[in-house]
Amino acid sequence: MQKTPLGESKLSSSRLAYGCWRLAPASDVKTNLETARAAVLAAVEAGFTLFDHADVYCHTRAESAFGEVLRENPKLRKKLLVATKCGIRQAEEPPGAPHRYDFSAEHIIRSCENSLRRLHVEEIDLFQLHRPDWLMDADEVAIAFTSLHKSGKVREFGVSNFSPSQVTMLQRTLMKKLEQPLVANQVEISLANLTAFADGTLDQCQTLNLTPLAWSPLAGGLLGDGGKNLLPGQQGYRVEGIVAALDKMAAERGVTRTALALAWLLKHPARIIPILGTTNPDRIRAAAAADQIELSREDWYRLLHAARGEPLP
Repeated sequence: MQKTPLGESKLSSSRLAYGCWRLAPASDVKTNLETARAAVLAAVEAGFTLFDHADVYCHTRAESAFGEVLRENPKLRKKLLVATKCGIRQAEEPPGAPHRYDFSAEHIIRSCENSLRRLHVEEIDLFQLHRPDWLMDADEVAIAFTSLHKSGKVREFGVSNFSPSQVTMLQRTLMKKLEQPLVANQVEISLANLTAFADGTLDQCQTLNLTPLAWSPLAGGLLGDGGKNLLPGQQGYRVEGIVAALDKMAAERGVTRTALALAWLLKHPARIIPILGTTNPDRIRAAAAADQIELSREDWYRLLHAARGEPLP
């Protein structure tokens, strides 16, 4: 698979990333390890090098299962980029506390150290803030990031689900305090969700040379083989017209609908990296074909028309 740089860093990623959100869904450790092993090794074989985590994925089990796969295959570590996120705190942690977001320096540092232990790595390649904390103090975030970077625990930093204004605020502070820019903003982008194209997110990514990481690039599976575990915000997606357009073009090209939907994102000059979330090894390998599909501007706009459901102005 072809490579692309992560922001202005020295890190280089495969054009598709593998998302570990559903890597360890079971309560049984053995079952989770079997699922994780099959998925991770299939992704590596298909050319994926960036593996996306968060401490809340499967209630920390995803990081733990992935860590066990790395422990079984120690030579893999040098081939992969390990990314994870922090900042979401569940209800009743501690007892009586509400569901919330926490970007305090103490929580960021503690979360990173816990992830390092679960992942069985000495350094996280990309560490991201998961969802914007309404009480975010950019100076305090900079203190935590500086500590983690200087101690060799994190190489690069990014954010997830941040608006352009939130990115601007944090980026300015980090450049003053740490002299190290953010390298990524992970947001939902797909043919079924065009928000990032219209709200300035992708414009800002190009302006700042910030890599957009696209979570749910297949709209929770609706653009692939069917959505089974949709998020609340995805329940109302209407994809019939998009799927019909994808199927028609995919048949003409002899490719799968999934690969075509991912290739549509890869065409954008912001260098979007779609994050694939299936744990099915066959689907993982099939999705990698997106890297070899080159869409013309005309075909790209044909799919955009289908996604909009109306003509361009």
